[in-house]
Amino acid sequence: MKNITVAVDDETYRLLRARAAKSGASVAELVRSYLVSLAEDENAEAEFERLRGVQEETLREIHAWGEEFRAADNLPREALYERDALR
Repeated sequence: MKNITVAVDDETYRLLRARAAKSGASVAELVRSYLVSLAEDENAEAEFERLRGVQEETLREIHAWGEEFRAADNLPREALYERDALR
């Protein structure tokens, strides 16, 4: 675990101490929690962008087949229950 030194003005520190006391935590725990959530947000954003890329690549591959998926091509509900595979 790494230690970080952060300088804040007296008023900010006073407010942090009051908030920490209210939540039953220390100032260090509040700061640690905030930094962890900040880092996780960055990871979540990177994962979202990765998944967006996978989606776009998949759609490009589908379009390369020269066919589109259309709701009109789906079986009607009644036909789903008439299939032999379900019996």
